[in-house]
Amino acid sequence: MSETVGFTDVEAAAARLRGKVVRTPVLRHRLLDELTGGTVLVKPEPLQRTGSFKLRGATNAALLLDHDARRAGVVTHSSGNHGQALACAAHMLGMPALIAMPADAPGIKVSATRRWGAEIHPFDRHGVDRDALARQLAEARGATLIPPFDHLHVIAGQGTVALELIEDARAAGLMLDALAVCTGGGGLIAGCALAAEALAPLAEVWAVEPEGWDDTRVSLAAGHRIAADGQGDGFCDALLSKQPGALTFAINHPRLAGGIAVTRAEVLRAMRFAFDHLKIVAEPGGAVALAAVLAGKLDARGRTIGVVISGGNVDPAVFALALAA
Repeated sequence: MSETVGFTDVEAAAARLRGKVVRTPVLRHRLLDELTGGTVLVKPEPLQRTGSFKLRGATNAALLLDHDARRAGVVTHSSGNHGQALACAAHMLGMPALIAMPADAPGIKVSATRRWGAEIHPFDRHGVDRDALARQLAEARGATLIPPFDHLHVIAGQGTVALELIEDARAAGLMLDALAVCTGGGGLIAGCALAAEALAPLAEVWAVEPEGWDDTRVSLAAGHRIAADGQGDGFCDALLSKQPGALTFAINHPRLAGGIAVTRAEVLRAMRFAFDHLKIVAEPGGAVALAAVLAGKLDARGRTIGVVISGGNVDPAVFALALAA
């Protein structure tokens, strides 16, 4: 694997993924524009196969494995969306997959991962080094480790989200002034930043995280990686990486405009808005970028703003909280 990743890798991933993942549409709504004072373009990745953007990076990485590596299979750790995506990619290519998942991962994500034929290895989210565990599992099986975000082929695949969004905006005669991206370990926003740098170089790219897990925001301000204390609300379960990845931060630090933290109440409001008006089911972590725009934390007035809704794999009980908000 190359030690660097750039926009040409994102373009290659887009070609590789054509016909294997969904090219999700770009959505607009009059009320969203009225509330924010701007032109808001929403990229709804809940409409992706497996319900999140993660299928893009996982499939790109899996497709680049040679015959022997495919026969040995793949391993990862994931709170759900990457695990489900890698299980789907492995199923597509006839590979075995072992997914280490937190014991408290949402049931909808665990069952969906298992339905793709993957083996599940549960672990304690708070007491286990998940990176070390995944390495041990991969070494024991002679399998290939494909981590959730700190992997060049994964990053390139995730960048196709912004590539498609910017292409579709251009086709509508629009150019992005800013892009808001849900951020955990930083793989999605790293790929999106590479695409924006090439296709919309004047656009600001903002990392959006839940309060208490805003390690990317803090790290960007400090100029080096800083870990979250792990004591924040776990509501946005898809975004609970304790610190930015080494590869992802190296890409993001010189390219991002900064970070934004949103509250649980703002996330619930965004989930409800997405359901009522966009007809999209968004999981908490998938709704943080929309939350930032609705709350005015990313100023859209007079500007064209891209917003990624990154996933929709939410347990019914959690979604009921949004409907009641």
